[in-house]
Amino acid sequence: MTKTILITGCSSGIGYDAAHGLTAAGWKVIASARKTEDCERLRQEGLSCVQMDMADPASIDAGFAQAMELTGGRLDALYNNAAFACPGAAEDLPAGALREIFETNLFGLHDLTCRAIKVMRQQGSNGEGRILQCSSVLGLVGVRWRAAYVSTKFALEGLTDVMRQEMRDTGIKFILIEPGPITSRIRANSIPHFERWINWRASPRRAQYEASLLKRLYEPKKDPDRFELPASAVTAKILQALEAPRPRARYAITVPTHIMAIARRILPVNALDWLASKG
Repeated sequence: MTKTILITGCSSGIGYDAAHGLTAAGWKVIASARKTEDCERLRQEGLSCVQMDMADPASIDAGFAQAMELTGGRLDALYNNAAFACPGAAEDLPAGALREIFETNLFGLHDLTCRAIKVMRQQGSNGEGRILQCSSVLGLVGVRWRAAYVSTKFALEGLTDVMRQEMRDTGIKFILIEPGPITSRIRANSIPHFERWINWRASPRRAQYEASLLKRLYEPKKDPDRFELPASAVTAKILQALEAPRPRARYAITVPTHIMAIARRILPVNALDWLASKG
């Protein structure tokens, strides 16, 4: 039987590569994207796609129902990938910005996860399925200018740890995928959120914005970030997590993620802060 997977956030980057890569590996992939035009493009590329805005419960409800129609009501795996960033100093983040990013990066993700669990519980003698959560190296350590994104990924790590423990008496496995620097559009896609929420010109850190964050956001990249890997590196780990008889709880991707996973366990706080400041 061909196994089925629902992947969120497939318009570009990690989700896009995963949708095509898993299709090539023999999975029946249901991709999702927020915008109508992205869904149409993905369908033209041969993918099954449903429209799903992770900040809109009604959209999640409709998109998931459509996905289940496409799979005949079976779901072997869910990969929660959809997320965005809102860069800026923590003291300049309005509460509204945090509410907005948590709606997509955590609350909507959890809504979809609970829907998937209900389907998976009906499969096999004790329920069966795998739920993969796309975390980040920024779910392991905090880095300046990224407070909003870091907060959602730290929360996702904790939520997934608890759900993994709670679901231990079922056949449903929870797995964290932890990329580091991956080629994607997340930086470009974060600019509208930065411009909407961050009043950097009025910030006491204006000079720091001008010397650092603004250049990173608006100036073209001359070279890839150090240690940056293509999105296909994530797809390879996803396949390992899906097909391993006993999947690991976490799959780290890129050198920085491996280093930070070790560093946060062995370094004192001041040393870890210094190391994180180099990122």
